[in-house]
Amino acid sequence: SMKKILLGAALVLALGGAAIAAAPDYVAKAVSDTARPKTDTDRDALRLPADTIAFAGVKPGMKVAELFPGGGYFTRMLSDVVGPAGHIYGIENAKWDDGSDAKVAAEPNHKNVSIQIVKFGEFDLPEKVDLFWITQNYHDLHIAKYGKVDMAAFNKHVFDSLKKGGTYFILDHQANPGTTEADIEKLHRIEKAQVIREVEAAGFKLAGEGNALHRPGDDHTKSIFDKSIQGHTDQYMLKFVRP
Repeated sequence: SMKKILLGAALVLALGGAAIAAAPDYVAKAVSDTARPKTDTDRDALRLPADTIAFAGVKPGMKVAELFPGGGYFTRMLSDVVGPAGHIYGIENAKWDDGSDAKVAAEPNHKNVSIQIVKFGEFDLPEKVDLFWITQNYHDLHIAKYGKVDMAAFNKHVFDSLKKGGTYFILDHQANPGTTEADIEKLHRIEKAQVIREVEAAGFKLAGEGNALHRPGDDHTKSIFDKSIQGHTDQYMLKFVRP
């Protein structure tokens, strides 16, 4: 009926319009899962999870490692997408752990999620995965006060943890050229070119760039926590493949 069609259209608009319409069914379903907390769904308009998950190429049955789930914003959706045949290995920094990731893993519809609480920059997966996922946290690995991380070794560890043909997905906040380690700590941003350089040095091939979160209004000079820009930063998505 017409009423039903209009209702459907309103729902699509509420979930981000064309973006979600273009995402595969299993992604759209995960994003519109009514079990998701309101504090999560309230962030969808700014974080564009349907575009993000679809671009990363997460599919049913996949094994995914997620670095720093941070309370499970993406974890729940990734869990829904990969389904019972897949698995999400959440890797949380012991110093950041507040128990919220474990809560996600304990939810009845997320039995395919397991969380390891480890030292910053370390992880140990029980099997090779299809996809290694880092959203808004790659830059943190460069911040020495959280823990000193050898980035060459870290990226090589990711390489070795992926199946051949597997995907390394990184989404982060854009920085201006010439951004130093001190700037990364201050601004919580990292230049896209630097991420590409570091990841390719570990043997990966850049397979795609997503610009759904590209925001030209962000001048990259402010901290991502600056109230004038928070949530509205210019972000890039990078998809690398292990040859």
